[in-house]
Amino acid sequence: MGLSAEEIAQRSAQAMWARDDASKWLGMSLDAVGPGTATTSFTVGKHHTNGHDICHGGYIFTLADSAFAFACNSYNQLAVAQHNTISFLRPGKLGERLTAVAREVTRAGRSGLYDVTVSDAAGKVIAEFRGASRVIDGRHFEE
Repeated sequence: MGLSAEEIAQRSAQAMWARDDASKWLGMSLDAVGPGTATTSFTVGKHHTNGHDICHGGYIFTLADSAFAFACNSYNQLAVAQHNTISFLRPGKLGERLTAVAREVTRAGRSGLYDVTVSDAAGKVIAEFRGASRVIDGRHFEE
């Protein structure tokens, strides 16, 4: 009897998280993962702020990109980004917990599209991100 889709997503995420030094260094947590979905978050610290004393856009992008990565890698297939875009709608403020929720829009062959919403603890949308993925050779774990 094989693993369920949920178990495959969890095991894929565990394998990726073990090697994801960038997300951990940023102070990020992987809060949830499922087939085609993932949630990441971090609290904006002083070291995340820019010259306007708000969260640097690169960190918000990284938060969204990590959620995207865990969502598109949730099928025990190695997937990488083809291209990503982000629209910043509100600033992330010092001390706020930002959460990125990724959801799969579609997968076709080796390509996928994922939307990620970054919001603050009050549910206000900080940014919207769209990522395009491409499956490459390899697996996260042996099934």
